[in-house]
Amino acid sequence: MTIASPLLYDRSRLIELVKEYALSFGDFTLASGAKANFYLDCRKLTLSGEGANQIAAGILALLENDMPDAVGGMAIGADPITAAVITRAWQSGLSLRGFIVRKENKQHGTGRQVEGPIKEKDRVVMLEDVVTSGGSSLKAIQHARDYGLEVDRIITIIDRQAGGRERFEAEGVTFYSLLTLDDLGIDT
Repeated sequence: MTIASPLLYDRSRLIELVKEYALSFGDFTLASGAKANFYLDCRKLTLSGEGANQIAAGILALLENDMPDAVGGMAIGADPITAAVITRAWQSGLSLRGFIVRKENKQHGTGRQVEGPIKEKDRVVMLEDVVTSGGSSLKAIQHARDYGLEVDRIITIIDRQAGGRERFEAEGVTFYSLLTLDDLGIDT
C-alpha cells in the first residue's frame, strides 16, 4: 500500500481509496429514489485517517483563495468531512469554523436545526459526500439560509453527474467536486 503525505492532497490516491473502499457494485436505490448498479459509501473514507486527510486537503485546496467563515452540511454524512476540514485548517494556521445541519429541529435544548459556532451573515460552504440530484444538499442549504448564513458554494467528494450541479447553479450556488464518475471510470 502506498501512503501519501498526510499534508498534501493526492488526487490519484483519493481515486485509489474510493475504488478500494467506497465503491460497490450491485442493485441499489439511492436517496433520490433512483436505481443504480453501483453505490458509493464515502463514510468508509471520511471515517478513516488517510481518507479523511486526503478529502480535507482537497477541500482546503479548493477553498485556498476564498476562505469562508465556516464549513458544514447535513448530518450525518457531512459531519466527519467538516471535522477533518476544520482540523486540517487549524493545523495549517487557518481560522475556519464548522457547523452541522440537522434533518429536523432538535426537540430539546435550544431547538436549533443548525448548530455550531456560527452567526448570521457568516459566509459558509456546504460539504457533501456524494451528490446525485442534489436534493438533500438543497434542503441543507435552505436550512442554513433560513438560519441567516450566506451559502454560495458547495463542495462534494464525488459528483454522480446526475443533475446536481445544474440544480445548485439554478439556486445561485457554485458547485465543486473533488471527483466525478468519469474520474472513477464509471459510465453515467
